[in-house]
Amino acid sequence: MKILLLGKGGQVGWELQRSLAPLGELVAVDFDSTELCGDFTNLVGLADTVRAVAPDIIVNAAAHTAVDKAESESELARTINALAPGVLAAEARRSGAWLVHYSTDYVFDGSGNQPWTEDDQSGPLSVYGQTKLEGEQAILASGCKHLIFRTSWVYAARGGNFAKTMLRLAKERDSLSVIDDQIGAPTGADLLADVTAHALRLALQRPEVSGLYHLAAGGETSWHGYASFVVAFARQAGIEIKVGPDAILPVRTSAFPTPATRPKNSRLNTEKLHQTFGLVLPHWQSGVARMLTEIL
Repeated sequence: MKILLLGKGGQVGWELQRSLAPLGELVAVDFDSTELCGDFTNLVGLADTVRAVAPDIIVNAAAHTAVDKAESESELARTINALAPGVLAAEARRSGAWLVHYSTDYVFDGSGNQPWTEDDQSGPLSVYGQTKLEGEQAILASGCKHLIFRTSWVYAARGGNFAKTMLRLAKERDSLSVIDDQIGAPTGADLLADVTAHALRLALQRPEVSGLYHLAAGGETSWHGYASFVVAFARQAGIEIKVGPDAILPVRTSAFPTPATRPKNSRLNTEKLHQTFGLVLPHWQSGVARMLTEIL
């Protein structure tokens, strides 16, 4: 069994290097790799890499994830998020390999308050969301065996994340203003990686599970609730916090204008994943607490 992992240096890619290793020989590349091309703006080089490695499984953990920046560099975002996955899908179809790809709740318009299912109508509000949707569509159109996982609010102990930003600000300021009208589930890169490995083991035995799945931690919260949990956890752990317990103030999205529109409802219904793979997704607080324990 040979696995080609693209985007090894990202938060999810880093965790996938760990979770995929027991499944077989792992070849991991990044955008700046020299021996094999992992640059998603080089579509020919990307196809050459797949053909050179001849993997049984291709795992794409690379993406243009700078949501606001994508508004002003739409062609770059489209190349990385849509055209490159299309190339990987075509190569997977040609060789019979599986393709694993990660997508986002940003393919929806964020309306309502019910968790989105895989069959719900898409309606992206941003270039990022639109290009990620186009990537999904290219994979589906290719006819390759695939696992597409839509997720939300991804974090990891490695690299920057929302929790680290809140902790830094909580040490510096007397009060914080945090958005409370966007709802989702903070989802750890480690959880994404572990579920991917479990799902692949079953998929290799049951090709009929090929498809699109929602994958996010259990429960839901707002960014305000997320920040409050992080600061309270740090305070209880003995970290010196300047902001008071009642000084984390809820505000509307309109208080922080951004180039890209964020969906307000990022809830994802994960029942299909649970039923197909028999996996239980832990509540978001358990993953965030584990991450905080690691970084504090």
